Amino acid sequence: MTVPQGNRRCAVIGAGAWGTAIADRLARNGHDVLLWARELDVVDGINSTQVNTRFLAGIPLVSSLRATGDMGEALRDASLVVYAAPSHVLRPVVAQCASQIAAGAVLSVATKGIERDTHALMTDVVEQEAPGHAVVAVSGPSFAAEVAQGQPTAVVAACREISAATLVQEAMSAKAFRVYTSDDVIGVELGGALKNVMAVATGILDGLGMGFNPRAALITRGLAEMSRLGVALGAKADTFAGLAGLGDLVLTCTGALSRNRAVGVAIGQGMTLDEALAGKESVAEGILNTRSAKALADSVGIEMPIVDAAYRILFEGQAPRDAVAELMARDLRPERD
Repeated sequence: MTVPQGNRRCAVIGAGAWGTAIADRLARNGHDVLLWARELDVVDGINSTQVNTRFLAGIPLVSSLRATGDMGEALRDASLVVYAAPSHVLRPVVAQCASQIAAGAVLSVATKGIERDTHALMTDVVEQEAPGHAVVAVSGPSFAAEVAQGQPTAVVAACREISAATLVQEAMSAKAFRVYTSDDVIGVELGGALKNVMAVATGILDGLGMGFNPRAALITRGLAEMSRLGVALGAKADTFAGLAGLGDLVLTCTGALSRNRAVGVAIGQGMTLDEALAGKESVAEGILNTRSAKALADSVGIEMPIVDAAYRILFEGQAPRDAVAELMARDLRPERD
């Protein structure tokens, strides 16, 4: 394994569970890390007790990690900037202090999503708001709590400039955190965004009390949909068989820590979408990305029946059992088409 070379100034923008876990990982690797949080209680808690009680409760963070509510301070002299803000606010967050990013800094995006109105991927958003920097997508099967607890985890860093992907790989990699590189940014990003939609759909099945057969069918056909859209947009098909595709899909659709699956379970059990989301501190990206994924697929003429069914359940009030029945009643066809 390649170990980080030297002490790098790093800024992590967004102190939700995932941003905090990444910041902790970088700091444990010996880097000088400043974590930006919008919430002042998060800043105070990390700096005084080394715990992010709001988003990553009960997990002690490394003592060298510092937090700030001043984004400009976080960005100052940082040669690696990691953005981990929710997808629906990433653009204004990046734009807020883009002029203060150091020349030559590499930007990394740990946010998974598709922007609703533009259908832009998260690296596209960052490139548009902070031009002139290499932008690296980081994605893969990685519950934040398990990363912060030191559970063995593997992810992918993707960039068209492989040297930038390698920089992120070397900065983040550790004995229990393995980072692979890829040049397929579209595939890695779409895998990370679309698996959340599939996790909501899988949760709905579980909430309905359905068994392992329907879960396996949905995950497998969901992967086919993800790959179909990705290839149409220029991604490599084999990316979806890797960590950012199949790996993240299986984790998020089956893991008890999945926020997206949990929301789906609640809806399958009879809650409305508003009821399922009430009181949730963290964003369930799969809800936002169901809208975006459907719009993106429609815009390029790609059929995504599971995404369509999830959309009807979430936003048009279709009964979940009726949506499942419609999926099963679709015209018969070859598995590979």
